[in-house]
Amino acid sequence: MRNKSVSFLEMLEYYFKIYLPTAKGLADSTIKSYKTVFRLFIEYLFSKKGIKAGQISFVMLDTATIAGFLDWLENERGCSITTRNHRLSALTAFADYAQNRDFEAATIFRTSISKVPRKKGKKSKRSFFSREELKVLFNLPSASEIGVRDKTLLCFMYASGARAQEVCDLTVGAVQFYSDRASVNIIGKGQKVRRIGIPKQASDILRKYIEHRKISIGKGKHIFSSQTHEKMSVSCIEEIFAKYIVRGKAEYPHLFQEEAYTPHSMRHTTACHMLESGVPMIVVKNFLGHASLQTTQIYAEITQDTMNRHLKSWNDKWFIKEAELDIEDADERMPEFLK
Repeated sequence: MRNKSVSFLEMLEYYFKIYLPTAKGLADSTIKSYKTVFRLFIEYLFSKKGIKAGQISFVMLDTATIAGFLDWLENERGCSITTRNHRLSALTAFADYAQNRDFEAATIFRTSISKVPRKKGKKSKRSFFSREELKVLFNLPSASEIGVRDKTLLCFMYASGARAQEVCDLTVGAVQFYSDRASVNIIGKGQKVRRIGIPKQASDILRKYIEHRKISIGKGKHIFSSQTHEKMSVSCIEEIFAKYIVRGKAEYPHLFQEEAYTPHSMRHTTACHMLESGVPMIVVKNFLGHASLQTTQIYAEITQDTMNRHLKSWNDKWFIKEAELDIEDADERMPEFLK
């Protein structure tokens, strides 16, 4: 590929079929999100400039075109500034790859992208659960088959701090039970494996659930399944969280005061509670599988907010007072490898 000039579409196809899954080892979900960006980009070029996928060349992708695409995402498709910046990051990642593979052809593209700044927006607030909210959340599921699954899932996510996709990928063979704990192999981003321990109470719940499902000897079986699939999806976990948050807000109106809670809120909660309990930040970093300590530092800032709220409550109580794609299936204009 270095000995000849390669077209934009040829390089993009190699990027998705070979480089991302093989060289980079990215998860299918990550590759899917990258594909969404380029499907949108190709749709924009055709709908706004009349350029078909097979006609796209690197020289066409100047700063004005890149900026126009990002503005189109934000203004016409209603994407948030955060999403806009994520799309720009995906384009930048491909531009870096393309320049390394064919410097002469892709330099204009990479230079153009470097001139497009990330847009500043309102910093979103990270939601997480208080200990009282967790207690309520764990007690909401019923004793039914689905309820037992949901309670096990919620407890495991708190005990492990695992991402939703990591929970979906979890198999019976990844867990080893001991008398006082369980050891779990978590497959994280970039297919990196980390080994963590979860305490006895959570491990007992997980063990009993595996035994209840009669999958103890099926090492390749996924622990959490949906009603229709052997392997649960991230969207299914999102629906589980949404269901119990709605119930929690209805039954306990003084709790769950944040505007939105997601499965990632549980991961935030785990990190915050570990730090508040005095667990060293480097331990929290390794436990959660963060690539850098800087990411973990975010949770330290959250715990400072928590402390400030407690201090305010204390002051108010005891001191005298003065008076925040999916694009439709691509038609024949869309390259097959992006469908």
